[in-house]
Formats: sequence, C-alpha cells, structure tokens
Amino acid sequence: MRATVVTAFDRPLEIFDVPVPEPGPGQVLVRIEASGLCHTDIHAARGDWPVKPNPPFVPGHEGVGIVERVGPDVTEHAVGDRVALPWLGWACGTCEYCVSGWETLCESQRNTGYAIDGAHAEYALASARYAVRVPAGVDPVEAAPLTCAGVTTYKAVRVAGVRPGERVAIFGIGGLGHLAQQYAQLHGAETVAVDVTGEKLDLATSLGATHTVDASRVDPVEAITALGGVDVAVVLAASPTVIAQAHACLRRGGRLVLVSLPKDNTMSLPVFETVLKGITVIGSIVGTRADLAEVFRLHSAGRTRVVHEVRKLDEINEAIEDVLAGRVAARLVLQP
Repeated sequence: MRATVVTAFDRPLEIFDVPVPEPGPGQVLVRIEASGLCHTDIHAARGDWPVKPNPPFVPGHEGVGIVERVGPDVTEHAVGDRVALPWLGWACGTCEYCVSGWETLCESQRNTGYAIDGAHAEYALASARYAVRVPAGVDPVEAAPLTCAGVTTYKAVRVAGVRPGERVAIFGIGGLGHLAQQYAQLHGAETVAVDVTGEKLDLATSLGATHTVDASRVDPVEAITALGGVDVAVVLAASPTVIAQAHACLRRGGRLVLVSLPKDNTMSLPVFETVLKGITVIGSIVGTRADLAEVFRLHSAGRTRVVHEVRKLDEINEAIEDVLAGRVAARLVLQP
C-alpha cells in the first residue's frame, strides 16, 4: 500500500510503498476512503508540540473507510462496516477518566497519527473498540472532517454550556470554525464570526452568522464590545493574541473556551478582570466516541454542512502549504 510518512521533522512528508498491516487481537484493518488534513497533522509532522511523536510514522486522525479484515476477538465491527478513526485511537478503559465519560483524558491513551500510524494511507489499523461506526448515507468525504474538526468543536460548545439566546463568538472560521458556528446555532445561540479573511467571513454569513468581524480591518474587541460583548468565546486560532482578544470580549459571567494549541504554549490573561467579571476559562479537548456518534447523527439528519475540498494523497505537501497560507476556505480531505 501507499502511505505518507514523516521521516524527520525538518523534511517534507514522503510517499512510500509499505506492506499492508495485519490486524492483531482487538484490531480491524480499514481501507481508507477519505482522510481529513487537520492542523494537528501539521504540528505532528513538524514536531511542534512538547510531547513529540517518533518518526517514522504515518499521520492522519480523520480517517474514514471500510473494514476489510478483523483480528481475533473483535465483536464491535464486521467486514464491510464503514468506520471512522478518530484522534483517540486507544484508551485503557479502566481508569477514573475512562469509566466516568472522560476517556479523552485517559493518561494512557494513544493517539491516531501520533503514537499510532494514522490514516494518510491506503490502509490503516485501528482498535475495534475506538473505531466509530459511520451511519449509512453519510458521505465518507464529509464524515472525515467530522471525525476531528466536528467532534472537537461540538464538544467545545457543549462544555461551554451554551444556552438559547446567548451570544457566541467563534475566533477563527475555517475547518473547525465553520462547524463550531453551526453547533452554537443548533444550541440556539446568536453567533459572531471573527477572522482575517473575507472569504471565510462570507462562508460564516452563508452558514447563518448574525455578525461578522474582519480582524484585519477593525479591532475585534472594540467591534464585539459595541455589540454588547459575548457570553461565550471559542478560540480556534492558534495565537496568544487572539486568546487575549477573546477574553476581553466577554460579558460578566462569560466563558472562554480554549481549543487551539499555540506553538509557544503560552497565554497572558488579566487576573483582576477574570475574577471581578466572574469569567470561566475552559480547556476543551476532542470529544469521546459517544460525542462523535452524536455528531454523525446530526449530520445524517441534515443539521450540519461540511465545507471541504478534495485532494489526492500524493498532494499532501502542497495541501499542507495551502493550509498554512490560509488558502483553504474550510477543510481539506485527502483520498488515496
């Protein structure tokens, strides 16, 4: 099979012919139909984060495909099932987090495309327990971005406790942001889309945003304060400056939801304003298997729209450059 491989953090990805892996106990072999390109894949390939993957490895944690073979003791899936391979590739299943509905906090977890070879390939192995079934009728090209971009922003909106009638600002309209906006609106919120690209703000408007703010032209804090502030700010842009702006836009009792991971791993927030305004700062990681199943059900019911472009697997390096340059309206999806 062909697979994209990170051979070193300072080199472009390479396409190699490698043996098709054989599923072991509890594993399934998945023939990949589509695999979303997430910014996390780029961070992984460049070794940007404090805990780094170990080259060589195959990135990709938004994989969707068909189960081709099952290993011993697999009862969760059968040959022919369409499944998704999310970021949470494996967890212990027995720790306090796993048994209390917070499996994404398991300290023993292994992540797809990071500690486990991922889905930017023609085939991938997955733990049968952590592969999530994709409902019939959901296009695999649309299911792929929902596997991370969708479930991550769905979880962010849920942990923020968004209520009908509240005002929610989405900082960064793109692969994650256009979905975060839709989930906030499904919760009954008025949305404010913030970005520096006119095309992405046009997309936000087409998806129902009540307000848009072009941060390349105006101060987003001043613009949002003029609206009366927001109850929730979801930060999807990996910038400490944007985090500070989002915090400054909050009303009393507001919630700042951090999703993006700035490379330098720092932020600066004022303590007095946080305390005196009763602001809550929430770190939100990807959703669980149950969350992803809900995301798929919403999409299957026609409640969400996935904006995407399709590229070939061989174009992965060009695709990465396009994402980094902001030339992609929403999500890129790779196909073998």
